[in-house]
Amino acid sequence: MTYYLTAERFEDLKKELENLKTVKRQEIAERLKRAKEFGDLSENSEYTEAREEQSEVEARIYELEEMIKHAAIIKKGGHATGVVHVGSTIKVKKGSKEVSYTIVGSDESNPEENKISNESPLGRAFLGKKAGEVAEIETPSGKIELKILSVD
Repeated sequence: MTYYLTAERFEDLKKELENLKTVKRQEIAERLKRAKEFGDLSENSEYTEAREEQSEVEARIYELEEMIKHAAIIKKGGHATGVVHVGSTIKVKKGSKEVSYTIVGSDESNPEENKISNESPLGRAFLGKKAGEVAEIETPSGKIELKILSVD
């Protein structure tokens, strides 16, 4: 699986990974050491909580390593001009309303900021289209059509 990321998001993930591998792992190791000093581990809630957190941190480390290993950095202007791709900002028209969207990887999608995933039905409908073309999206309430006004 490929993870489409902006350069900024890629760097953020690398920093998070480094922090988890160094600082967070050390904190958990200290908590486990202190909890073991209390004796019987079978009834030791502090030990159990530290082990659960350790498990969550290790899962996140694995997830981040996979994302970084399979990352594709989104480059502005690196594709054919006028064609919608991951990283494009497009202006579309639905009826009389105009809206701008940025096509991003699923990890960076944020509908409140009009950042839509390339894997979403809306994002997939826009990919490969040019300004002037119409994207059709099937929704539970029926088919909608969005005309692409511009692609940056």
